[in-house]
Amino acid sequence: MDIDRKAYGHRAPERPDLARLADLPEEDKATLVRSGIDPNAQVSGSFMLTDSSTVHCNCSDPNVEVLPMQTAMDLHDGLKEYSWKLMEKESDQVDGGYFIRSRPGATVTYPLQTCLYLAEDRSAQDVHNIVIAEEGSTLNILSGCASAPGVRSGLHVGISEIYVKKGATLSFTMVHNWAEEMAVRPKTKIMVEEGGTFISNYICLKPAKDLVMYPTAILNGEGAVATFNSVFLATPGSTIDSGSRVILKAPDTRAEVVSRAVSMGGKIYARGHLVGEVPGVKAHLECDGLILSDSGLIHAIPELEARCNDLEMSHEAAVGKIAQEEIEYLMARGLSEEDARSLIIKGFLSLDIMGLPDELKRDMEETIRKAGSEGAM
Repeated sequence: MDIDRKAYGHRAPERPDLARLADLPEEDKATLVRSGIDPNAQVSGSFMLTDSSTVHCNCSDPNVEVLPMQTAMDLHDGLKEYSWKLMEKESDQVDGGYFIRSRPGATVTYPLQTCLYLAEDRSAQDVHNIVIAEEGSTLNILSGCASAPGVRSGLHVGISEIYVKKGATLSFTMVHNWAEEMAVRPKTKIMVEEGGTFISNYICLKPAKDLVMYPTAILNGEGAVATFNSVFLATPGSTIDSGSRVILKAPDTRAEVVSRAVSMGGKIYARGHLVGEVPGVKAHLECDGLILSDSGLIHAIPELEARCNDLEMSHEAAVGKIAQEEIEYLMARGLSEEDARSLIIKGFLSLDIMGLPDELKRDMEETIRKAGSEGAM
């Protein structure tokens, strides 16, 4: 870890349990909605960790299991097949986390919601999660990670081990909504078996001061597929170092990694790494960046690693500014310069992700409008 943990030594108190997420105070509910979590939505299950306390865990669908991590460890003999099998255990300091498993062959109709929430200023949150999509199942998870109103700084370390079994499909959408002085270190590894599909959508339009993440998917079975879609917006003073890696280890595996980055004055390092280890694999990597301020930085780092012949891997990367002719074209059709810029940024980020609360979509549009306004100055 590259973080001085002594700066985040403030110990959070135990938090009371919640029967429903809808019982949260209004300002906390509003923060959750801006993080992709709708407390009033119809869901298959929900989980919330506040600081180090599991304050809510509920599941209404018999086709899926949602438990606090420690409870799952107690019930399932320490989860010996899964716990710390994909990730190396670096510390015994774990505050909590969730365990999610769909039943074999089940289609979980409504999404699951998970929220990792930091409510104590200058504190650290260390999380370990395990997700298992059993053979032939379909599962959709919406995960919101956020800091509470009044929190300015803190440390979030989230370790996730994800298993997609034969023929299963897992869609995982994560929204980050952090305070301006937060340090954030998510670490994720995914194992995808034969015919399995993993889809990741990541959104960060309210960035922390310092965010580093590099999830890795291992396509270990024939015909396995992984897709990563990421959008980030970096404001002045923030640094985002983010990317995705896919290792294609079996025939006929497929991967696509697409990132969209907008700098309003912050620093963005947009990484991507595709590793083809066997013949017959196909993968594509795309990193696009838009700079709205001369003080911003976007550094695209696409990598292709071919370890045999007879495979297809490609990449493209482009970084630039909004073209003046595009602005003038839209202004000629009645839009103001600010609205024209906002529309171009919205189209560039491609935020049409299913399942996000309407209030979050409106909040995103307001953030994009502000970005267009500042870019017009």
